[in-house]
This record gives sequence, C-alpha cells and structure tokens, in this order.
Amino acid sequence: MFPLEFGPNVTHVMAVVNLSPESRVTHSVVGSPAEALERARAYRELGASIIDLGAQSSHFENAALAPEVEIERLLPALGLLVDDGFVVSVDTWKPVVAAAAVAAGAAIVNDTGGLKDPAMVALVRDAGVGAVAMHIEGENPLEVGYRALEDGRPELVADGLRTRVAALRGAGVTGMLLVDPGLSINYRSDYEAYGRLQLATIRAMDALHTIGEPVLIPVPRKAIIHRMLAYLTLSIEYGADVLRVHDVDAACDLVPLLGRELGRGS
Repeated sequence: MFPLEFGPNVTHVMAVVNLSPESRVTHSVVGSPAEALERARAYRELGASIIDLGAQSSHFENAALAPEVEIERLLPALGLLVDDGFVVSVDTWKPVVAAAAVAAGAAIVNDTGGLKDPAMVALVRDAGVGAVAMHIEGENPLEVGYRALEDGRPELVADGLRTRVAALRGAGVTGMLLVDPGLSINYRSDYEAYGRLQLATIRAMDALHTIGEPVLIPVPRKAIIHRMLAYLTLSIEYGADVLRVHDVDAACDLVPLLGRELGRGS
C-alpha cells in the first residue's frame, strides 16, 4: 500500500529540500545531511507529508552533474530521512540516480525528464514505487529551448499527459502516478508570457483531473513573493492534490485556510 492517502478535498504538501548549492532558490538549500534532516523535521511539523530531495540544479544555465556526484550528494541525506519515517521523493531525470535512491528507500521518483526514458520506466515498474509523469518540452531541464505559448496550451498539455499515463499503465506501471504540467521548468521563453501560461494551466486544472490520477502542481518560485502567493492560492483553490513548494510555511497555512485538508501519510 502506498504511504499516502488522497481524497476529494485533500492537498498534500511536497516540501523541497535542496542538496544542490548551485540552486537559485537559496533558502531551500541545505549544507549537510544533518541539516537536511533538521529542515525536513521542521517541514513535517508544519504539515508537509512528502519531502522532495534533489541534488541536481534544474536551471538550464547550470551544468549536468555526473551521476556518481549526484548520488554522493543524495544518499547520506536520503538515508537519514527514510530512517526517520519520511515519505521521500527523489528529484532526478537520471535512471542510475533514481535506482540508487529507490534502493535506499525513496518512495517516489520525481522524473524531471518526463518519465520517457525506457530505463526509468522499467525501474518504476519493477520497483513498484510512485512516480511523477511531468510535461517537459525537451529531453531534460538543462536541454530546453522556448516553450510553446499559443492559445489552448494547457489543454494540449493535459492531452499529452493523458496519453503518457495510458502508455505507462500499458507498459505495466502499477504504482501511484502523479501528473505534473511542468510549471517548475525554466524555459528561454518570454518570462511574463510564460508566467501567464503557468496561471492559465492552473486555472485549467480540471483538464488534468480528468486523467484520473492525482495532480501535482509545482508552484513556480517567483522573485516577487506576492506573485508566488497568487500561484499558490490559485493552485489550492483549483484543487491541486499535491503542491510542490519551496515556501512550505505559506503552503501549509493556506491549504486549511482555503478550506482543504492537509494530506497525511496512510
């Protein structure tokens, strides 16, 4: 049984704990495994039910780490969190990194490559772990160009994810799948226009819900804090099943304030 419960008025908070010193979201970065555990415990006290652990920056201006470097950053912290009873999601697009994390106890593979690599699909299928099926226009977050911004894009994204989920189920993936429209990916498109598309995608969340799997919204981290809060509030109001956030205190406060129940483990 998967260690999370979902319901029609439940929103889980997935809290980002970042082991990548190259990250631009500096307040989510921790400097040691012990600090990662301390941060995760603080987020659990606030109400987060999932810790999303990542060691590779996903901004296209940063370089790709060798898998062994990413594993070396991840595993000590991951082991501490798993031993402390956390549901841990590992944020990576590299199958060898995901395999090492799953072997160490990660419950979810948050594949920022879109869960398209046959090796990653086989890992998720054979291990029976949860996974995130994310929309990305590129092979991985470091190999992206300009995001298509034309009218109707949110519905096209939902259609693509519906097809991807059907293919994954047809390939024998039986574990929990979260569908993610990919709002956390940085593209080279016009910043303001892309921001409007992100908002349109949140408002079109009903299309994502028709896929029949829980919907994960990675709340875009904006330099202007009130913009981030607007995205966060809309994500809750439109019924996100999971919020992936850097601003955990705000998310855990707003979910019940807006009339939804914070998700817990099963």
